[in-house]
Amino acid sequence: MTALSPGDVEALTALDATGQAQLVRTGAATSEDLVTAAITRVEDLNPHLNAVVTPVFEQALDQVKAGLPDGPFTGVPYLLKDLITEQEGVRFREGSVFLRDHVSQHDQELVRRLRAAGLVILGKTATPEFGMSPTCESVLYGPTRNPWDTTRTTGGSSGGSAAAVAARMVPAAHGNDVGGSIRFPASCCGLFGLKPSRARVPLGAAYGDAFGG
Repeated sequence: MTALSPGDVEALTALDATGQAQLVRTGAATSEDLVTAAITRVEDLNPHLNAVVTPVFEQALDQVKAGLPDGPFTGVPYLLKDLITEQEGVRFREGSVFLRDHVSQHDQELVRRLRAAGLVILGKTATPEFGMSPTCESVLYGPTRNPWDTTRTTGGSSGGSAAAVAARMVPAAHGNDVGGSIRFPASCCGLFGLKPSRARVPLGAAYGDAFGG
């Protein structure tokens, strides 16, 4: 990995996704700089927060070295919520002990599109079992802690992603929402959360939008 000073890590991770992408576009920083800074931040903070449950750092660095597509967020580090979102070769647990050893055999269309936008996926974030709770804690993962106050909840079910963004591990992360699972964690962690219209984000080939009609 690129050697970055603590000041470099702070400066890079303080930017939002648009700001980070602009650095790469103008040559002020490289994709490897951004990914390295994010990995450093995760390694420093995740033991206290338990937001990232399946890191894929080596895979992310290999993706950068192989070359990234020219998209609006080229080189920007990103995290996937470990719920209804499959990435080939990566554990897919949905917060459940039942799925402890399951590994995805394909990329969903959502993951393909995120990569096509230039995002670099660093791993999976915590969720309650099958997303069935407005908090983010499970028997499998344990509780995810709010970076503003570790005695408080992140909300759920996208609590791992919210904690990661609020702690500036990554500038943006994936969530999904049926009854508040993006909106609750955004509120608890002081973030902006976007819930797209039903069926706006394709999940195929293995999934449809069960709540989109």
